[in-house]
Amino acid sequence: MADLLIQYRLRFADGTEKCFDLRLDGHSLDPVGRDTAAAPDWTAMDNHRCPHCPLDAVVHPTCPAACAIAEWVTAGNDLFSYEHVQVEVRTPERLITAETSLQRALSSLLGLALATSGCPHTAFLKPMARFHLPFASEEETIYRATSMYLLAQYFRFKQGDEADLDLSGLTQIYRNLHVVNTHMAMRMRSASEKDAAVNAVVILDMFAKTLPQTIDESLEEIRYLFAPYLPNVNGA
Repeated sequence: MADLLIQYRLRFADGTEKCFDLRLDGHSLDPVGRDTAAAPDWTAMDNHRCPHCPLDAVVHPTCPAACAIAEWVTAGNDLFSYEHVQVEVRTPERLITAETSLQRALSSLLGLALATSGCPHTAFLKPMARFHLPFASEEETIYRATSMYLLAQYFRFKQGDEADLDLSGLTQIYRNLHVVNTHMAMRMRSASEKDAAVNAVVILDMFAKTLPQTIDESLEEIRYLFAPYLPNVNGA
């Protein structure tokens, strides 16, 4: 299966550009060609290590999630989060353009990189990474995350495993992601001279932090879309 290439191109008001490429194995969605030997010191496993990390530090001397975003954290060292940018995101299927803040653009990019980093807690997001939707709204993300999770439960059911239809597993996934994001921000503050990259992770964490508390309410808000599947809704 061919590699998957996703490219972010950022154009700044002064005419300068920054281009970020993420190449993934087409089957595993693991990063291709990442050189962990050249990783900066702040990616060391024992630097603000997540308390729920299951990895052996002897086998993994660096944090895979930190290594996945190190290049872009370094590139954003001299940038402020509020800078306005034009963004082009090129995937194998389409080209997406947007005008947005730098922190929102980086948040979309870092979310993709973290999902495919090799961190055991972000690996559950790989299906969403394969069908990457840059700059997704909160409503879109709720829809995508729950759809992904329930499809995973279908596959579990088909192979004879227990299926979780009350989404308790999804809320736990996002609680774990909140821990990852919190400790990643701690790492990055020691490496970033300005705030763009750190604020990008903060934006990511807003959703991870709130989903476990708001998922039922958020899904109820889009329930009306599924009326054709619900013959008894509104007394029908």
